[in-house]
Amino acid sequence: QVQLVESGGGLVQAGGSLRLSCAASGSIFGINAMGWYRQAPGKQRELVARISGGGGADYADTVKGRFTVSRDIAKMTVALQMNVLKPEDTGVYYCSYSTIGRGSFWGQGTQVTVSS
Repeated sequence: QVQLVESGGGLVQAGGSLRLSCAASGSIFGINAMGWYRQAPGKQRELVARISGGGGADYADTVKGRFTVSRDIAKMTVALQMNVLKPEDTGVYYCSYSTIGRGSFWGQGTQVTVSS
């Protein structure tokens, strides 16, 4: 069974940076989009950044200019570079791969905590 595994979360002070990475434990065929979501305490999961199959990237308005999503198609990995972190960026970050015809795969989540 294919699993997505995130890494790179942790505790950082406001203004600092973190880099999240996500890798698949097996082969996933027909990947369409790869991206990152987050869920803050008491809030719904929200899209942070996503790369479409064509390579275009979308970002939540709250992270534009601070976060950068990138991918390595051959390695089936996706990364999220997070700069100028704010306390409101705190939450559990999940990577997700959507496929054509096989639904979506999700990681188990990695905690990001930004202290003020």
